[in-house]
Amino acid sequence: MFIDLVRKARSHRGFRQDRPVTRQELGYLVECARYTPSARNDQVLKYYLANDPETVARILPLSKWAGALAELHLPRKGAEPAAFIVICLDSMLAENPAPYQRDVGIVAQTMLLAAAEMGLNGCMIGSFAAGQLRETLNLPETMKPQLLLALGAGTDRIVLTDVREDGKTTYYRDENDTHYVPKRTPEQLILNK
Repeated sequence: MFIDLVRKARSHRGFRQDRPVTRQELGYLVECARYTPSARNDQVLKYYLANDPETVARILPLSKWAGALAELHLPRKGAEPAAFIVICLDSMLAENPAPYQRDVGIVAQTMLLAAAEMGLNGCMIGSFAAGQLRETLNLPETMKPQLLLALGAGTDRIVLTDVREDGKTTYYRDENDTHYVPKRTPEQLILNK
């Protein structure tokens, strides 16, 4: 069922080092993204694919991971992603990025669902040094990085759980490094009961 794929497409912050992500696999994710809806069908998003270790290593320090678990310094050394997709907005096609932020989310989720179906995992990273990233990758000034997708074969043990009585939705880890992701129940989400 589709819901099983959605549950499987969790944010991983640790990855196996023995499973590369190929350029062909990254291309397939972009192929999936290109069929998604786009505001006014403008299709203003472009993608930088990085799967060679040198480029991945240059992107990684420009990103900030797991803000709620900053003390863990994720991903840990030896558990870095095998690839990144940098989702960029082409400002030659759209001067104002605001109407296209939904497009960014749609393509990112589509790619993560496709990755999960392929046996890969990922993490959307919105906290990164966009200007420095653009320079590091030698992207044209017109390409505005919007979101990073880190990709690889995930190693995290992730448990989806209902939001606790205190109402907090912040993810957390236990002493065994199991990653818990609280989710609101359908009863808490549906307005017209």
